[in-house]
Amino acid sequence: MEDHSNRLAALRSGVRDQPLYVSALPNIRYLTGFTGSAGHLLVTADKATLFTDSRYSSQAREQARCAAVRISRGDARPVLVAEAKKLRLKRLRFEANRIDYGTYAYLNAELPRCRLMPVDSVVEKLRQIKSASEIAAMRDSLALNSAAYEDVVNRLDARWSEAEMAAELEFAMRRRGAEGAAFPTIVASGEHGARPHAEPRDQRIEPRALVVVDQGAILGGYCSDMTRMVALGDPGAAQKALVQAVLEAQAAAIDAIRPGVECRTVDGRAREVLKKTNVGGVRLDELFVHSTGHGLGLEIHEGPRIAPGQRQRLRQGMVVTVEPGVYLEGLAGVRIEDVVAVTASGCEVLTGTPRELRVL
Repeated sequence: MEDHSNRLAALRSGVRDQPLYVSALPNIRYLTGFTGSAGHLLVTADKATLFTDSRYSSQAREQARCAAVRISRGDARPVLVAEAKKLRLKRLRFEANRIDYGTYAYLNAELPRCRLMPVDSVVEKLRQIKSASEIAAMRDSLALNSAAYEDVVNRLDARWSEAEMAAELEFAMRRRGAEGAAFPTIVASGEHGARPHAEPRDQRIEPRALVVVDQGAILGGYCSDMTRMVALGDPGAAQKALVQAVLEAQAAAIDAIRPGVECRTVDGRAREVLKKTNVGGVRLDELFVHSTGHGLGLEIHEGPRIAPGQRQRLRQGMVVTVEPGVYLEGLAGVRIEDVVAVTASGCEVLTGTPRELRVL
């Protein structure tokens, strides 16, 4: 509750005479602790009010103790509108990057004397700096995720399909208490791994081929994210060299993480390493088709972005992934991913699983 009160106080410091309507459920959870699937939050200079329906009556009052709670029968938006009219709001900021058009149109029609003002990522900017309790929650999520990975990899069966391995991983996370997978688990072997967001196939994992395993759990609301490389049998020197190049690129990027460093600098360090290696005359950095990383927390993708051109500077308390990858169409893909917290003087890798290629 203390964290939620402090977060609302930080948000209110920028509200002043411009109340904010929060529609994104992860932002509502961050500010109030409410975890229901339907809710709206109105934050004024001196009060936060959560509007939800009767399905969540007791839950809302139990979880959102730092906010007033208004319960409606059915759609809570009319109660929100009535409150805005009661307060005679002249302006109402809303999350332009989060609101659905139907809700915007409804508010615009029902509040003709109130100017709706779009703002972008107001709460998300607060969320980028994690508290000690948030980082502890992410450590727990990562530990659970790693334990599930070890369980499944240690009994990996050559008869399994990619889809079966993905299912085993998600079941292992659930069995350890995860609320669910943070995203659809990726298991992709051989040339299928050259698709960065490959969907697991109902085909056996290819022997002596690189296998991309990308998984994450949700625990206590917080996401984990990890990618590792495994192989059923020795994949050969050429493919192992690809893994080594990505390992070195990741290490260079992690080494660059500290407060004050621009995100593009971290991304650039990984690409500089990959420039030094080529396959068939193609430099590996040209086969690195996505950003080096992203923030994560209550959602699997948050700010900041560790990507080319991103001049945002890292700050203590930010938590990001570092996940360089190379993708050779017709052969294989390689991606290695860890979660890293920015500390006062540098960084700390929060992922506990060894990142080297696991040959089984």
